[in-house]
Amino acid sequence: MTTTASETKNSALSDAARDNLWMHFTRHSTYEEGGAVPIITRAEGAYLYEESGRKILDGLAGLFTVQIGHGRKELAEAARKQMEELSFFPLWSYAHPKAIELAERLVSYAPGDLNRVFFTTGGGEAVESAWKAAKQYYKLTGKPMKHKVISRSVAYHGTPQGALAITGIPDAKKYFEPLTPGGFRVPNTNFYRAPIHQDDIKAYGRWAADRIEEAILFEGADTVAAVFLEPVQNSGGCFPPPPGYLERVREICDEYDVLFVADETICAFGRIGDMFAMSRFGVTPDIITTAKGMTSGYSPIGCMIVGDKVFEPFKKGMNYFAHGYTFGGHPVSSAVALANLDVFEKEGINQHVRDNENHFRRTLEKLKDLDIVGDVRGEGFFYGIELVKDKATKETFNDDEAERLLRGYLSKALYDNGLYCRADDRGDPVIQLAPPLIIGQPEFDEIEQILRHVLIEGMNIL
Repeated sequence: MTTTASETKNSALSDAARDNLWMHFTRHSTYEEGGAVPIITRAEGAYLYEESGRKILDGLAGLFTVQIGHGRKELAEAARKQMEELSFFPLWSYAHPKAIELAERLVSYAPGDLNRVFFTTGGGEAVESAWKAAKQYYKLTGKPMKHKVISRSVAYHGTPQGALAITGIPDAKKYFEPLTPGGFRVPNTNFYRAPIHQDDIKAYGRWAADRIEEAILFEGADTVAAVFLEPVQNSGGCFPPPPGYLERVREICDEYDVLFVADETICAFGRIGDMFAMSRFGVTPDIITTAKGMTSGYSPIGCMIVGDKVFEPFKKGMNYFAHGYTFGGHPVSSAVALANLDVFEKEGINQHVRDNENHFRRTLEKLKDLDIVGDVRGEGFFYGIELVKDKATKETFNDDEAERLLRGYLSKALYDNGLYCRADDRGDPVIQLAPPLIIGQPEFDEIEQILRHVLIEGMNIL
């Protein structure tokens, strides 16, 4: 069989990746033992392409990021134009037009009275910034003991040392301990595996929220600075907030003078059908952290957004936030973000998600006729499919079975069958889907059909 020039080039790239590239969250033994590194050379719309021309549906929007799809020339043009005009300048005591314009735009979308934007280059940095801001806020307002953070079990909030201390995934933290002290965990909102009120989601939500109050009281309200949570929790497989849950968290934070931080690194910019998920859920936090979809991944940027309450002490006398990033609010990224938000408005991306979210849900719920599918959950264009060993009892897989199913089979089989998504066991085994927000019923059907084929085959290997 003759090897084509394309295959030779892809093989060389794969070898170079194996020999020179340190990939993120990656078991490199897979490639040292002879596996080829998958190489994506281009993308368009909702599809990725290998050098060979093979097409793969991007069921994860890159990494919960490419909201308006790949290959948008208007974003590339915005970057080119900005590079020619002002390629770089920091926001350290100076400003530049694109950061100003973007901050004003973000504030116009933000819920409630959130009106001040601190730029970072990603979501983990935004979370790190929010914890530091909370600590300094309480020092400036005469409550210097308030420094602890309450977050949820299995929640992921980033890899910097502070953000990692807020993260609730033991395997993500154990290699880097001891971490920044002060992070404490409460139950998440996984109603499928609720330990109480299994027949009443509203009562379960109240129970889960009240565990936050319990943790604040146990640690001492005078030591707790913030509660961090995602509107829809990512890790563990897309846990939506039960009815009344976010409202109760808001009440608790107000009662004990604790800042409510909504980590919208994933949930913002259309993923749940609004610019900010907290707006759609009708609750205003004290701080929002976000990144990813702000530029649809075309250029890195992130931020935290606060209101007058949090910002007020920082603008007095000689006070200042002793924190910053070289590339925070980068002119090119800011210009790309503005172009991305223009597309959102011009093409009605949020409305498209709201118009199609129930169709997406119903299409995925067809998979519940398979014995291996225990639950389908999520909001907007953000879904998790939990896999089970026994549907009647909700028995999950043991560690060996999960290893064989997820890493030994599913991840590669899904990709080989034309679907890029995530098979994960941070919590119970799940498949996660967060496709570009531009897709519709034909792509929903394609996702369901590939998942069905691969899952049926997967049941045979266990």
